[in-house]
Amino acid sequence: MDSSQDVTGPHDRSARPRHRSVPPHRRSLRARTTVPALAAALTAAVLLAPATAPSPPGPSLAGPAASAPAAAPGAPAAPGAPARAPYRPFAGKAFDTCEAPSLAVMKAWRASPYRAVGIYFGGRGRGCLTQRHLTPDWVASVHALGWRLLPLFVGSQAPCVFAEHKKDVPIGRTPWLQGTREGADAVKAARALGIGPSSPLYLDMEAYRITDRACADTTLLFVRAWNREVRRLGYLPGFYSSVETGIRHMEKERTEGTGDLPSVLWFARWRGTPALYTEPVLPSSAWREYGRIHQYAGNVTESYGGSRMVIDRNSVDAPVAEVLP
Repeated sequence: MDSSQDVTGPHDRSARPRHRSVPPHRRSLRARTTVPALAAALTAAVLLAPATAPSPPGPSLAGPAASAPAAAPGAPAAPGAPARAPYRPFAGKAFDTCEAPSLAVMKAWRASPYRAVGIYFGGRGRGCLTQRHLTPDWVASVHALGWRLLPLFVGSQAPCVFAEHKKDVPIGRTPWLQGTREGADAVKAARALGIGPSSPLYLDMEAYRITDRACADTTLLFVRAWNREVRRLGYLPGFYSSVETGIRHMEKERTEGTGDLPSVLWFARWRGTPALYTEPVLPSSAWREYGRIHQYAGNVTESYGGSRMVIDRNSVDAPVAEVLP
């Protein structure tokens, strides 16, 4: 987290680094790459995109009215537009914590105001790589208790990520191919837990320096490729980041008509109160109706039913996982 900016803290929280060796700080791609070389790399990456999965039209500035008919089964929502049926909507409070709690804790926390939980189900960048309780049985049991699940995938991170303990998992020299591969990995990991098609998968991209143009371009290629592959495989791509970095970046691309953007934004601004549709960075006309999650407080301690946890608080108007029977 860069406290000098309005970056709200790491979403994928861990008390300390994951005991991986952290390489020396990488110089920005702009410092290492000539303009012609970067242009050639970006062109090559786009040419490698699957021809069978064309980019959707540029996102509209306003989603359909709430009374509009639901989308046909399997139809992904356009970026900035509502994520409609067949996705399972949820509106209410959610929490997330680094490691999935035990089933006993989830039973105790039915006394809480929360009804959904964020789970870090995959990705090489997770703060808590060991998830003792996160199994298909846990997913099915927690869902049967009435909990709704928000699956988070913490994959490769921007080369200019702020968090020191995320600098050892950077996006590499082939961001499109890497994003495609990690999108497939996310779907595979979700399926292994019993999280079925039409579920949202939220890509966690920790705060990064969006003013570093080369780094921002690399990150965008990775995110777009990840989104495209997740959509192609029948899931819904969402995106988590701090509001002043990754979220601002996605909104800029939306206004410019960029394709393959997330359908749902999970934005972090730790100001203590929810602001789902009054966030200054996001116009009220974009990413509406099941299109937003606001992480409005972090690293807070709460106790219910005799069980205490350190969590982040979220206000949700977004799709949740479809759990297979």
